[in-house]
Amino acid sequence: MTEPIYYVNGTYLPASQATLKLNDLGIVRGYGVFDLLRTYAGKTFKLHEHILRLQRSAQAIQLDLAWTIEEIEQIARETYQRNAFADATIRIVVTGGASEDFMTPQSPSLVVMVNPIGPTPLAQYTQGVKVITTQIDRIMPTVKSLNYMTAIMAMKAARAVGAVEAIYRTADNRITEGTRANFFVFQGNRLITPKTDVLGGITRAVVLEIAEDDFEVVEAPLHYADLATYDEAFITSSTKELLPVVQIDDITIGAGKPGPNTRKLMELFHTYVVRNL
Repeated sequence: MTEPIYYVNGTYLPASQATLKLNDLGIVRGYGVFDLLRTYAGKTFKLHEHILRLQRSAQAIQLDLAWTIEEIEQIARETYQRNAFADATIRIVVTGGASEDFMTPQSPSLVVMVNPIGPTPLAQYTQGVKVITTQIDRIMPTVKSLNYMTAIMAMKAARAVGAVEAIYRTADNRITEGTRANFFVFQGNRLITPKTDVLGGITRAVVLEIAEDDFEVVEAPLHYADLATYDEAFITSSTKELLPVVQIDDITIGAGKPGPNTRKLMELFHTYVVRNL
């Protein structure tokens, strides 16, 4: 396979040669933000929206961006064009940069990584997937930061039981979102997704938009005790798109298979993608 080309602080180079200084705050303190989008057949999807979210995340942790939105967008496009992957992920990372005292941000680092993306196994879409819940506390859930320690721990537990994702559960047993995905349920014709303590997902926003004409859309708390009462569930992300969930922990959702409302939204989403590339 052709080695990917990355961008690191002004230089385009093979992935195997891409480096940051060891005193970069992204490495020694986890101080930084990122965003990730994907391409379809050589075209980026929602690049501008992803960079706007990157900017919001940086502002939330008081990380100064040394580039305009337009400059980051241009760099991301150029990096992608230097690669030969029709379907790829584009990961944009901004860190606090090299720091002499390992604490004080100075000149931020900008990295863009492009990697080919393979298809999610078809069976996951036709049969649905299992997820688990976890009560690990998170820091600043509305920020897409580099600190994924809790997510890595949660996913280790998920994989151990054959689950594809872990969904965060608060101390008062509210369901919020996955480690790398937003969470939705259907109760009859009502599409419900949490509004607080969640990252503003780009795919989440698309789903809320395309669902308006066919369903009652509600942004409201979801409670663990109510999971068995929901008819359908799914998770969303840039790479997973809409992925049906048929089991949460030991709880079967609905009939234990992808429901008609979820399947309809999956079709609407694919149509939306084609029209908006």
